[in-house]
Amino acid sequence: MSLHVFPAGLIQTNAYLLTEPKTGEAVLIDAPLGVWKDVLPVLQKEKCRLVEVWFTHGHWDHMNGGAEVVRQTGARTRAHKADQNLLETPQTMAFVMGMSIEAVKITDWVEQGQVISALGSQFKVRHVPGHCPGNVLFLQASENRAFVGDAIFLESVGRTDLPGGDARVLERSIREQIYTLPGETVLLPGHGPMTTVAHERENNPFVSP
Repeated sequence: MSLHVFPAGLIQTNAYLLTEPKTGEAVLIDAPLGVWKDVLPVLQKEKCRLVEVWFTHGHWDHMNGGAEVVRQTGARTRAHKADQNLLETPQTMAFVMGMSIEAVKITDWVEQGQVISALGSQFKVRHVPGHCPGNVLFLQASENRAFVGDAIFLESVGRTDLPGGDARVLERSIREQIYTLPGETVLLPGHGPMTTVAHERENNPFVSP
């Protein structure tokens, strides 16, 4: 399995493409605006078909390219239902941001503890609200990595001043759902470079273990 990272969209949101040539399938985690132009050449080169798009949460910068990707591929979509309005009826956020945001129809809602089988591997869902109500992480324990959205970054955390944000909830989520992972787990955030659980336990100034 190969991992491809595409910072895309207006504020360089990380999209993560997982490809598995053995099965000829691929999964995209988050879909910022314009990411399809980066994804397509990799799919063609590795002879893979995009079968699913997973959203770590519903904020515009993580989903505004999702509708295009689905149109091009027919991929199924997954997200947490607490962010349904952000994903499927983003008109309010579009008005606030002063931009066009295209809705994404979600075919499968995920929940805490759910295990998703994809690409010959298993991914466990952990609900990590606080940045927004529906933020989740996708844990691929076999590869010691977790795709965490905007819950946590390298020595930082997601903002909580947007609608649905709650600093205390986010702190609890990080302590209970992220810091409880093995220290060597690589955290792949929605923005910026990767980090590890051990590094954040020791160095994150916003949330202590």
